[in-house]
Amino acid sequence: MDLECKVAARDSRCIYCGVDFGQSPARPGDRPTWEHIVNDESIITEANIARCCAACNASKGARLLRDWLESDYCRHRGISPQTVAPVVVAALTGS
Repeated sequence: MDLECKVAARDSRCIYCGVDFGQSPARPGDRPTWEHIVNDESIITEANIARCCAACNASKGARLLRDWLESDYCRHRGISPQTVAPVVVAALTGS
């Protein structure tokens, strides 16, 4: 199974806010996008490539993950290190 298929199978929801990708997006920002969890385009691994909604991806942009998790966007949407997907927790803890 190639990387894209593995990640798509693992990430049926946004890795940050949890919006479900299995249904038609309620809003354009709910559609799935590809994400580098650690903003380094040279890290193309299952641990760093993920799917998140367009809204979270646009909000995070090029910011460091820890900085973004402290943003107003995350506070307003209830996104924190305790609510994100396991792949994000692993990136935060270095495991």
